[in-house]
Parts: sequence; C-alpha cells; structure tokens
Amino acid sequence: MSQEPSPAWTSLRASLAPTFPQLQEFESGGALTMDLGSDGWVLELTPGGQLLCQYGMALDDVMTLLSDGTPEDLGTDEIAKQAKYYIQPEVSKYRAILLKSGFSEQTDMTDEYVAARFERSIDLTNPIAVQDLMRWCVKTIGVTH
Repeated sequence: MSQEPSPAWTSLRASLAPTFPQLQEFESGGALTMDLGSDGWVLELTPGGQLLCQYGMALDDVMTLLSDGTPEDLGTDEIAKQAKYYIQPEVSKYRAILLKSGFSEQTDMTDEYVAARFERSIDLTNPIAVQDLMRWCVKTIGVTH
C-alpha cells in the first residue's frame, strides 16, 4: 500500500545524497534517517515534509537498567515512564534551542521504545533550506562530547 514518493521528495533525496551520504532509507520511498553522532540522537526527514530530531531509548534497555537486582515484572507503562526519566537529561540539553528554532516537541511511545521527538515542517521543494536546517541540527546536536 505504499504510495509513490512525490517528485519533490525524489528530487530532494537526490540533492541530499552527496551532502549527507550517511542518510539511510529503511523503507523504499520512506523517511531518510541518520545518526547525529551524539549519544543516540537521530535526524529523520519524512516524505511528508517533516524534519525530526529525536532521542529515545529501547524499552529492553530500560528493563535491563531497572532489573538490576529487581526480579519483579513491570508493566509497559511503568517501563515507559522510567524511559522518559532516563532520556530527560539528554533531551533537556537541547530542548530550549530546538523549541526556539521552530521545532515542536512530542513524545513517541511504542512497545519497543520511548523517544522525545522534535519536529519541524520543511519545504521539500527548497533543498538548500532543508540542507541548511540539517547542517544546523548536525552542528547543534551532533557535536560529539
């Protein structure tokens, strides 16, 4: 049921490949993703015109951290709450600058992970602006400490 990517998306993708060779497409015609190189931050571009900067944690990793000496089973909701607690310090480093730069914040939760997602609409027909925003994200978040 996947639809054909728009010409603007196809063109944008082609223009980004030489500049950002680390972008990966996990589904044909789907979002482009790359690590920001900073402790688990990921940048994602969607065919629908969103640029996302997100930081998350797999629930399995949270369970490993929590189960250190505690054998009881926790429900997914409890684990997700703990995951939000664990990702908060990293997210708070960049929250203010991302929000000030026009991103909005959401929390993504699935059975596999919890992530803080900052998203901003992009103009697929303006590859220069998209590249500039991606560079800004890489420069702002991708600085390795």
